Amino acid sequence: MKITGIKAWQVDLPLKEGRYTWSSGHFVEIFDSTVVAVETDAGITGYAECCPLGSAYLPAFAAGVRAGLAELAPQLLGLDPTDLDVVNAHMDRVLSGHPYIKAPLDIACWDILGKAAGLPVWKLLGGKAQERVALYRAISQRGSAEMAANIEGYRAEGYRKFQLKVGGDADADIARIRATRSVLQDGEVLVADANTGWTRAEAARVVLAVRDLDVVIEQPCPTYDECLSVRRRTPLPFVLDEVIDCVATLQRALADDAMDIVNLKISKVGGLTKARLMRDLCVASGTPMTIEDTWGGDIVTATIAHLAQSTPAEFTFSATDFNSYGTVSIAEGAPVRENGTMGASDQPGLGVAPRWEALGEPCLDVDR
Repeated sequence: MKITGIKAWQVDLPLKEGRYTWSSGHFVEIFDSTVVAVETDAGITGYAECCPLGSAYLPAFAAGVRAGLAELAPQLLGLDPTDLDVVNAHMDRVLSGHPYIKAPLDIACWDILGKAAGLPVWKLLGGKAQERVALYRAISQRGSAEMAANIEGYRAEGYRKFQLKVGGDADADIARIRATRSVLQDGEVLVADANTGWTRAEAARVVLAVRDLDVVIEQPCPTYDECLSVRRRTPLPFVLDEVIDCVATLQRALADDAMDIVNLKISKVGGLTKARLMRDLCVASGTPMTIEDTWGGDIVTATIAHLAQSTPAEFTFSATDFNSYGTVSIAEGAPVRENGTMGASDQPGLGVAPRWEALGEPCLDVDR
């Protein structure tokens, strides 16, 4: 089997709640996503999606996905998409860095492999380790009372884990954490995610001020060393996210006991092939994960579901159903949230089919 063509579509994903706000005043109202199709001479096409969280979150941006695909896609023509390690090694040779650009190409190849084998991707990733995956809900940064009130609505949708967006003024963040923690019920989990928004001094203040609460602290500062310093100042459970971007940084963090939980974003690390390796390292070391991505719609959500469902439940801290945040559906067969959980399709590959009326005309069309 050979790759004969690669196409891409740009699609806007407006938010149901109008705006998503996180640390340092950053916000997005309409997410700019890219859908990718990898075509083969066997008549099998694989699909994937990549959606950076704006332009200030990670070294990634929406237009960069499409520019990078225009550079990289011609280099993949003629390769066998089912040779996943060969494809990934080739992408790394011809384009240094930019894992988020490589991610949808890798994921589309997994979709092809599953379709060719007649197996769902979760089977290829190790098997169905859990029937349903527990989800968390991100709470956009607002005033403390409004964020606490939002929990009631999300609880009614079945969520039991809530990721509070902090990383602003330290005093305001302390109030946000205390207000939201006070409305939680037994068995519910609160994560205070600063998304790199605090200085080390601010983070030290916050973790000391909330040390009496049952709360998880996530990614307080921009750098690994700053986060490690804060980790050593608090007994609270600790998550690293943005600074864990490859196998090497994960290995270092495991050796340093730098976190209790890892946030594993699939596109951040380059796709399912590398995410699977990092997932397996976490399982081997006894480290739970939040399995997710930067953002996306139906196809990203399906990809998350397959990786999460093939991960043992005790090592799946949570996952994300991004397609429930938006107003536009871009694919059929995507996971649908039920009582705060989701499951991947049992159909071959990712089990999704693009809704062409939502995608329109391709913005990139590379073929032989």
